[in-house]
Amino acid sequence: MYDFRLVAFTAVTFAVSIGTAYSILHGTYLDTSDPLLAHLAHPLAKTDYWARKSNVLNVYFIKKAWGWTSAAFLLLWATSSPAARSLSRVMQWLTATACWLTFTTWFFGPAVIDRVILASGGECFVHLPSGELMTVPTDYCFTKSTVAPASHPDIFTSSLVLPEGWSGIPRLRRGHDVSGHVFLLTMSILFLADQLSISLRSGPSSLRHKVAVAANVALICIWLFASATTSVYFHSPFEKITGYALGLISFVFTQASVFS
Repeated sequence: MYDFRLVAFTAVTFAVSIGTAYSILHGTYLDTSDPLLAHLAHPLAKTDYWARKSNVLNVYFIKKAWGWTSAAFLLLWATSSPAARSLSRVMQWLTATACWLTFTTWFFGPAVIDRVILASGGECFVHLPSGELMTVPTDYCFTKSTVAPASHPDIFTSSLVLPEGWSGIPRLRRGHDVSGHVFLLTMSILFLADQLSISLRSGPSSLRHKVAVAANVALICIWLFASATTSVYFHSPFEKITGYALGLISFVFTQASVFS
């Protein structure tokens, strides 16, 4: 009953642990909390394709991870037998979606991850064309507002010379930036593995459901590879560990929703 979940748990734990250990031993990770480094290309971007933020995995999959995970789950659920097409599975998905929104998008204002950054000493910065950093009120980071001298004269001094038409988007830096990618990938892998375990024990299935199962297995493999590359190239080790822990906790929440 739990074999597939155990395999997935072991696999994601291995991917994050080995990737993080490699990043420490070989110095391959980019500290995304450092305001002087976070906006720059990864030092290994010219030689390591997966260190580039523009790699196909990051642009088309990781940045849309919960959309892909939701689509895979809904396909699996919709093609399941009537007995396996339960409301409790939908509740698990809704709980996972709520965790994703709470930690990365909104929690009665700023997302939980943003609140952690701020509580751990983070500040809101905007990078100027000169390469200098300018601190701005944190509300601009929470709302992801674009700032410019013309639209925000109150935060730009008259002595500051900037190119005509320049604008920037402030970002929270310096605090503990929990790896949102590791969090979401960990939760997605465990959630899909849990849903697959239901399908694998529900008996004979249709061709459509077999295709859905194959699609979910393929996506889990992609997420495992993404977990490894993220662990090797981005975030400090502790930020990856806390992202992994947050993913585990969120998955536990999805299990609690079944019994609530």
